Amino acid sequence: MRERSEKAKKKFVPIVEEAPPPSPAIHGRSASWNPANRFEKLHVDLGDADVVQIDPLDEEQRPRRQTQFFRDGTKTIIARNNSPDVGFETSLNPYRGCEHGCIYCFARPTHEYLGLSAGLDFESKIMVKTDAPRLLEAELSSPKWEPQVLVMSGVTDPYQPVERRLRITRGCLEVLAKFRNPVAIITKNRLVTRDIDLLGELAAHHAAAVNISVTSLDPNIQRVLEPRTSSPAARLEAVTTLRAAGIPVGVMVAPIIPGLTDHEVPKIVEACARAGAQFAGYTIVRLPWAIAPLFEHWLDEHFPDKKQKVLERIRHIRGGTKLNDARWGTRIRGEGIFAEQIRAMFAVSCRRSGIGARPSLSTAAFRRSREQLDLFR
Repeated sequence: MRERSEKAKKKFVPIVEEAPPPSPAIHGRSASWNPANRFEKLHVDLGDADVVQIDPLDEEQRPRRQTQFFRDGTKTIIARNNSPDVGFETSLNPYRGCEHGCIYCFARPTHEYLGLSAGLDFESKIMVKTDAPRLLEAELSSPKWEPQVLVMSGVTDPYQPVERRLRITRGCLEVLAKFRNPVAIITKNRLVTRDIDLLGELAAHHAAAVNISVTSLDPNIQRVLEPRTSSPAARLEAVTTLRAAGIPVGVMVAPIIPGLTDHEVPKIVEACARAGAQFAGYTIVRLPWAIAPLFEHWLDEHFPDKKQKVLERIRHIRGGTKLNDARWGTRIRGEGIFAEQIRAMFAVSCRRSGIGARPSLSTAAFRRSREQLDLFR
């Protein structure tokens, strides 16, 4: 049951909600509950009450949450931002929500704009932009489009599991290859190697690069932190495959979780360099809005012995008292002694492994046919 007042529409007051007591993790999910939507006045979640009322010792009763997919009727496909932190201005997101289910995902609160929760809803109720390739072609065909690098995806992963069947990301790449518009991809899924043919066409014009995100080399951590992503070994294989195909490929050590995965940074950089990574970047975990209680609950479920240390380190990096700092300039890399240690460790690791700078992509080969222009007159 949900109710929204006119006042709440104009100015919302975040709902302060404590996480439920630790409960059995849901198979294939990192979130095990739905925190309240900060835009909604009331929040009743009977489904999650049912989830936690089971016998944790009975394997047959272990809860599951099936994924639902909904058609997204968006009329535009290219998103724009003016953040100085992210390094790009335009992006393309074929999906809203992400079945990969990474517990730390900064995009989780975007599901609240849909009237859903940043918790289980985000990873089990996915909005699918089936018209994305057609919309992209229309936008690139317009004389108003100035050729520039598009990032896939700026928010959720373009190669989440359903992409294997729906092929929306591939459809968008076909359009980008047709126009020779440069694209940079960020993904945690080796499914990206399926599209080497299209990426190779773009790379021949210096118009493609792929960033494989690696958070941990420990599959035991990966399975609970990012439950439906490719394994660490599979991601390294993807790096090797892309490099062999002549596609510029790098690694994003992201996000680094102080007290949990930060010690792995040198090994991650070294392993990715051996696999063929040419460039690298990193971010430190961000916990805006509902992600903070979700993350705390996740620590209770999976790493209770490390919870206090992890949260104290994150607070130190975020000014000493908070789990999140939204200020531009500090939200990606943090501040303080622990943030500086991570920065220095990452820089040394890249230098020792021979990791270089991220390549600049080119718009020189962009093309727009006369027939396409005629459609928009």
